[in-house]
Amino acid sequence: MKIEDIIKSTGSIPCAKKVMLNILYTQNIISENFNDVLKSYDLSPEQFNVLRILRGQKCNPVNMGVIQERMVAKTSNTTRLVDKLLLKELVTRGVCESNRRKMEVMITEKGLEMLKELDPIVDAHEEKFAANLTPAELEQLNTLLEKYRTL
Repeated sequence: MKIEDIIKSTGSIPCAKKVMLNILYTQNIISENFNDVLKSYDLSPEQFNVLRILRGQKCNPVNMGVIQERMVAKTSNTTRLVDKLLLKELVTRGVCESNRRKMEVMITEKGLEMLKELDPIVDAHEEKFAANLTPAELEQLNTLLEKYRTL
């Protein structure tokens, strides 16, 4: 469905604005669906992102700055996210031995097990959105989006 029909526009929309509206509207649909995927696990997308970052560290502790740097949503309050994951026993946090001013975070076995369970569900979610596009179109879309956000 065209964005003009979705927002019930009666006039012409400039192309640059139409692209922005399409991206924002699509992002909202993807987010709503992803929130539904994570709801039964009592996780937010940001918490899920932190767990994925920590899993990528191969059981090595990482400081809060590294987590913040790798977050998809850079505006997230990393400390608050880690606190919530601590309460769920999905991560541990401790003082860095080499720099006592830094806190280090590690994913727990419980966190790894949750991600292992979520992996095929998240993959299916991603594939659902990719199903309407060919592999070549997906590559092109990635290229165009990367180019679009480069200011």
